Amino acid sequence: MTDFLIYDLKVAVLIAVFYMFYRLMLARETFHRVNRIVLLATAVASFILPLCVITTHQTVMMPMPTVDVELGATVIEDDAPQVPLWQMILPILYILGMVATLANTLWSVFRITSLIKHSEQHPQDDGTMICVTGNAALAPFSWMHYIVMNRSDYETNDAAILTHERGHIRLRHSWDLILVDLLTALQWFNPAMWMLRSDLRAIHEYEADGAVLSQGINARQYQYLLITKAGGIGGYSLANGITHSALKNRIHMMLHTKSPRRSLLKLLALVPIVGVTLALNAETVTDYVYNNDEPQKQVPVKKGRKAGTIKAGNGTVLQVVEQKVDDRIEPAAGLKVIQTEAGKKPLFIVDGVRMDEKQATAIAPNEISSMTVLKDKAAIDLYGQDAKDGVIVITRKKNATGEASDVFDVVETMPEFPGGAPKLFEYLSQNIRYPKDAMEADIQGRVIVTFVVGKDGSISDARVVKSVNPSLDEEALRVINAMPNWTPGTQSGKAVNVKYTVPISFRLDGGKPKETTQATVSFTPLKLDASDPKFKEVVSRLPGAKIDENGNVTINGKPVKKILVDGKPVEDKSKLITPQNVKTDGDGLIIIKVN
Repeated sequence: MTDFLIYDLKVAVLIAVFYMFYRLMLARETFHRVNRIVLLATAVASFILPLCVITTHQTVMMPMPTVDVELGATVIEDDAPQVPLWQMILPILYILGMVATLANTLWSVFRITSLIKHSEQHPQDDGTMICVTGNAALAPFSWMHYIVMNRSDYETNDAAILTHERGHIRLRHSWDLILVDLLTALQWFNPAMWMLRSDLRAIHEYEADGAVLSQGINARQYQYLLITKAGGIGGYSLANGITHSALKNRIHMMLHTKSPRRSLLKLLALVPIVGVTLALNAETVTDYVYNNDEPQKQVPVKKGRKAGTIKAGNGTVLQVVEQKVDDRIEPAAGLKVIQTEAGKKPLFIVDGVRMDEKQATAIAPNEISSMTVLKDKAAIDLYGQDAKDGVIVITRKKNATGEASDVFDVVETMPEFPGGAPKLFEYLSQNIRYPKDAMEADIQGRVIVTFVVGKDGSISDARVVKSVNPSLDEEALRVINAMPNWTPGTQSGKAVNVKYTVPISFRLDGGKPKETTQATVSFTPLKLDASDPKFKEVVSRLPGAKIDENGNVTINGKPVKKILVDGKPVEDKSKLITPQNVKTDGDGLIIIKVN
């Protein structure tokens, strides 16, 4: 619904621009037919132009991301964002306004048809139908091929009235009003749309008045007739009546000198308006083509495992269909979309090429080497706005025989960092060095790195799956490649090569600490009192921290900046901290709790 409201807002801006053009360029001209066409065409064009997107494609070659997943699939996603209150209220208000506007239009149709149905009807030779009502105060009006008037006007048989209403019918003004009323329902909040609607009705009257004067009827007598009918009862929004529009403007237009034809050149001003609109609505789509030259290991499916389901975001759920064959669970029919939210379609990337859902789901699971599901910001960062409904990246096996390759994606016993996950995070926090250029530019984010843990536990083939910044990517790869040997993964009791993925977060504490009892040590020059034994002891406890004879403090070779408590610098730091309260946040920053 939010996308539609954004589209409707673009329409509102275009209607305002086109209407401003009409008021400045054409409103005072006597080209009533041209003015009518311009108002209708620009109103319709305002709804069409935002849908006309000129797209240029840019191709970027990137390495294929591969992640550790069950059944060859995983999900990388940010925390689900909460929908702001205004995003819930605005659609409700919009729908209420649209319904109210449509209801008013339908009520007008009902009143007109009911009045015609209960009137005395007199067919005419020209195909029109005169409907006579008993309401003496009713002013004459026309709708479709009906002319409605009271008995007094009918018996008077005034040629001017009949010619005026037949002019509306002949020019099919009723269809204009139906179209504009429907568009107004979609733009009920837009003042420019209501003004356009009013001006169109005025043009209808100018055209009908012109039809009367072209029959040789005396202009002064006709103007007097308009004045006498001005007090009649109207109020039918979908009807064209002789009392509609301001009499002053109609009389002024009758007396206005006919506009010269060269005034039509003003229409050329529409060309740059349309051109600028298309230019602003153009977009560049980046097509990411992924290379993957490595053979991949078939993902083993353990005995008794059930068919896997994969949530692809925005209500889409995939199922990996399997079957039992001789006490073994094997892939069977392939991927199957078992649920999807209306109007939401994930993007399928197969071996670096975009495919539609039918082509992608036709691939059998035993042909798939790995599959990654990306959501939300992670998907849009890699594939652009086409990925707003999620991305499913599928890599098929390179060898046609289906033989196992040297590298597994999933094994019975996955590889492990010495000491387990806590020690892995401790290693990362102690060895990450925040790049100076990224720090100065305040660049933060999460770099996702994939690598292979060999049979001997060694680390190889480290590559970035999700990039943030070249400097952060390089630092993440440096730390991964410097890791000690892992405990290798095993399959059927044997050590094997296994692909593994680790996210590395880079964060800068640019604001106040989250808790008033914390201070944060970051990386800019700071000189402290080195003579204080207590402070020396504290510094010695900080991982990677050193203090030289001049009192200059560094952490992992990088200079340290001020310690902040409640967002304010503290002068005597040595009295605020003790060695027992020194901790790391697991993300490369040092946290010191204050006594």
